[in-house]
Formats: sequence, structure tokens, C-alpha cells
Amino acid sequence: MTEQAAETGGQGPPIEEHPVVPYELPDLDNHSFFFVDAALPPTLEAILHRHDAWELLCVTRGVGRRTAGDTTQDFATGEVALIPPMMIHRWRFSPGLCDQQGMVHYLMVAFRHSLVEQCMAVFPELRNRLASVTFPEHALHFAGDSARTLRTYLQAMRDQNELERLSTMLLLLADVFTASDRSLAGRTVRMEKNVQRMQTVYTYVMRHFAHKIRLEDVARETGMNRSAFCSWFRRCRGQTFSQYLTEYRLQTARDLLQNTDRQVSDICLATGFSDLPHFVRVFGKNFGMPPARYRKSLAEKKA
Repeated sequence: MTEQAAETGGQGPPIEEHPVVPYELPDLDNHSFFFVDAALPPTLEAILHRHDAWELLCVTRGVGRRTAGDTTQDFATGEVALIPPMMIHRWRFSPGLCDQQGMVHYLMVAFRHSLVEQCMAVFPELRNRLASVTFPEHALHFAGDSARTLRTYLQAMRDQNELERLSTMLLLLADVFTASDRSLAGRTVRMEKNVQRMQTVYTYVMRHFAHKIRLEDVARETGMNRSAFCSWFRRCRGQTFSQYLTEYRLQTARDLLQNTDRQVSDICLATGFSDLPHFVRVFGKNFGMPPARYRKSLAEKKA
């Protein structure tokens, strides 16, 4: 693959100027890692994001361009790549190679580094295998036998139950960090101070949006007082922090209406709105209809 610097010049602003979405692995109380067998429209996989987890992804149908840290490269069906924790990345699929339903497909497993450490502490067989390993700081692309082996593990997980996947995961951990057929796929971008501060804000909101957030608390996270934070945030984003927080909560509420059967009142509380009439009013103002009608319109479209 031809390695290129991340998007600059005529291709758009530098990667550190793009909005980056932070997120956490779902349901960590009940799962030690996260496995996905995805089939989705290509347009849904174009958002820069990062998370505190290793991401191993195998493209099973699709082509496009992968951004990992400071590097953008072409990818195709069969691609296997490892993204380290907290690296900014995205998979931008092209509509050129979809299935008959217009979907692209990939297999992905994400896991915290603490899982690796815990498994090494419990299982001496894995500890012996990884004892001399230096865990990579940069993104990796796998080829040859290494890619085939990792692809086989991910494909096997499709039809396995949770315990079977756990045993396959142990085999995967032993091989992903010791694979020899690998090459650099991207280095970590060192973000300038304003971008780091904004990422701190995004992460804080992501973790606390369901509860009351005081300006003083989020300002303290960025090392500023309330007044300085408000001025800085408005200058950087062109909106107040309150407007951004409401926007984030409404987007989350909309996702819950689309993807769950939870009651509107439960969604109201789960997204940080303490007053149901206020939630209904603000939701309607932003999306053109109240929450219950919005959910009904989605069901009618699917029918």
C-alpha cells in the first residue's frame, strides 16, 4: 500500500482540526471485550473517533481509505489492521464494492489493554508467549500468514457463543502481538493544546451527560476557571457549552429512540433531561416532532 500523510492541503484541514468522537466500549460489566460482525451502509463509517482500547478490524467486503493517526492508506477486502488505544482513526468505505443490499462488511474485536495484562497474570502460557513483546505504539497492517491467522480467528467468532469466543480471544492475543508479517499503518498524532482540551471536554460529556454537569466541573477538567472556559469554548466551537451539551443529549436520545424500546420518560432521564415536558419540547424543536411521534415515523418507514 502507498503511505500518505493524513489529509492536508487540497484534501481538507489537518486531521487534528477535524471533530473527533470519543467513546467507550459498551457493557464492560458483562463482557471483557467487544466483538462486532457488521453489515452497514458505507457512509456510516466515516467519522474520526478514538477509544481507550485496541481495535483489530478485518474488512470482509468493501474498499476505501483508512486513516490511522498521521497516515491515510487505501484498503480492500481482506484488510487486517490493528489500531492502538487512543489513536485517532476512521474507516471511510467507498460505495464501489457493496453487497446487493448496498452494505459493506467487517469483523472487529476491541479490548482494553487491561484485558491483556489480566490474562497474562492468570495464564502463564500467555505470559510466556508475550514476555518479551514490546506492545506497539503505532497502527499496524498485517499481511501473509499473520493476516490469514488473525482473519481465521475473527471469522470463527461469528458462530461462537461467549465462552467459545473467550477461548479464541486468548489465541488471538497470543498471535496479534507476535505476528511477523506486519508493517506500519500510522503513527500517533501529537495534538496541539486547544485540541487536547477539546477532547477532554468531549470525553467528560460522554461520561457524565446522563447527570447534571456544572460548568465549574468541566472547566476544572481543562485547567481553566468558569469564565475563561466559557469564552474559550465559544471561540473554538462557535456555540456555548450549554448548546453543545443539549445537542449531544438530543443526539443520544434520538439514537435510543431509533435503536431501543425504552420508554420516552426513561430516555429523558437517561440523557440528562430531568423534566419530561422540557425534553419533549426541545426534542420537537430540533427534530420537527416530539419523541413519540419521531419513533412512530421510524416504524412506519420500516413497515
